[in-house]
Amino acid sequence: MNIFMRHLAAEMGQDQTKQQIEKGLKLYQSNQTDKALHVWTKVLEKTSDPGGKFRVLGCLITAHSEMGKYKDMLKYALEQIDTAREMEDPDYLTEGYLNLARSNEKLCEFQKTVSYCKTCLNMQGTTVSLQLNGQVCLSMGNAYLGLSVFQKALESYEKALRYAHNNDDKMLECRVCCSLGNIYVQLKDYEKALFFPCKAAELVNDYGKGWSLKYRAMSQYHMSVAYRKLERLADAMECCEESMKIALQHGDRPLQALCLLNFADIHRYRHAVDKAFPRYDSALAIMTEIGNRLGQTHVYLGVAKCWLLKKEFDKALESLQRAQELADGMENKLCTLKVHCLSEGVYQSRKQQEEVREQVVKFLQCVEELELYCGICGESIGDRDQKLQALPCSHIYHLKCLQTNGTKGCPKCFKSSMKPGFV
Repeated sequence: MNIFMRHLAAEMGQDQTKQQIEKGLKLYQSNQTDKALHVWTKVLEKTSDPGGKFRVLGCLITAHSEMGKYKDMLKYALEQIDTAREMEDPDYLTEGYLNLARSNEKLCEFQKTVSYCKTCLNMQGTTVSLQLNGQVCLSMGNAYLGLSVFQKALESYEKALRYAHNNDDKMLECRVCCSLGNIYVQLKDYEKALFFPCKAAELVNDYGKGWSLKYRAMSQYHMSVAYRKLERLADAMECCEESMKIALQHGDRPLQALCLLNFADIHRYRHAVDKAFPRYDSALAIMTEIGNRLGQTHVYLGVAKCWLLKKEFDKALESLQRAQELADGMENKLCTLKVHCLSEGVYQSRKQQEEVREQVVKFLQCVEELELYCGICGESIGDRDQKLQALPCSHIYHLKCLQTNGTKGCPKCFKSSMKPGFV
C-alpha cells in the first residue's frame, strides 16, 4: 500500500471513529446509557487513532462519573494519560491529568487531587489548556474543602469563577456556585449557602436549555440543603424531591445518595427518627458502593444524632466511631471536630467527666488546626448561623466585626506582613 493510500485509510478510520463517538453521544443524551457504553467500548477496542481513543476515553470517563462508577472512571483516566503521553501533546496531557484529579476527588483522595491539579496548572499548554484551568481550580477547591482547608478552597473557587467569567463559561459558573453554597453550609453562613445555589438555578433557567438536566438537579439539591439549615423544611423537601426525580430519571446514583441523605436529615430535623433511619441506610448503601467516603461520614454523623434523640448513647458512640475512622482516613478535620463535639455531649449526659475533658481538648485542637476563628473578635466561626465575609485574600471574618473594625484591608495579612524589628 503506497503512502497516499495509507493516509486515506487512516483518515477514513478517523472519520469512522468520530461517527461512532457521535452515535454514542446521541444515545447517551437520550438516556440509553448501556447502548452508548457498548458503542464506545467497541470503538476503544477497534480504533488505532490515538486522538479518537483519547476522545472516546473522555466519554467513558464522564459516563462512569455520572453513574458513580468512580473506580472505572479512574481506570479510564489512567488509560487516557498513557494515550496523551503517546501523542506527546500538552493539551491532551492537561485534560488527562484533570480527569485523573476528578477521579481522585470523587474517591475522596483529596491530597492526590490537589497534587494532580497542581500538575495541570504547571503544564505549559496552548489556549486549550488554559480554558481547562477553571475546571482545574474548581476540582482543587473541592479537594481543599474535603480536607477542611477553607481559605485555600475559597481561593480556588474565586479563581475558577474568574476563569468562568473571562471565558463566558456559564456551566462552570453554575458548578462553582454550587460548591460555594457547600462551603458556606460548612461555615454556617446559611444566607450565603442559599444565595449561591439560587444563583446557579438562575443560570440554568437563563442559559441551560441545551444543558443536561443534571445542572438543574445539582442546584436544587444545594438549595435544599441550605433551606434545611434555615429550617425552611417544606422548601427543603420540595427542592430535594425535584432533584431526586431528575437523578432517578438519569440513573445518577451519586446524586440519589445525596438526596436520600438530605431526606433523612429533614426527617431528623422534624424529630421523625423512624422515617430518617431507612433513608440513611439507603444513602449509606449507595455511598459505600460508589466510594463516597465523605458522604458515608455525614450519614454516620446523622445516624449518631438520631440515636442521641432516642437517648441510645452506646449506639450513638458506635456511629461516631465509624465517622471518625472515615474522617481520619480522608484527613477531613471538620468531620473530626463534629465527632468530638457530639461525643462530648454523650459523655456529659453520662457524667463521665474525664472523657468529657478529653473530647473538649481534642475539639479545641481541631478548632486551632482549622483556624476557624475570627481574626478580629477571636470567637469561633461556624459555631452558629452568622453572616461571614471573605476578603479578596480569602481570609474569613464575621461581617459585623469587619463593619465595626474600621480598618482597611485584611487584619491577618497586615499582621503577617509586619516584619520583626519594625513593629
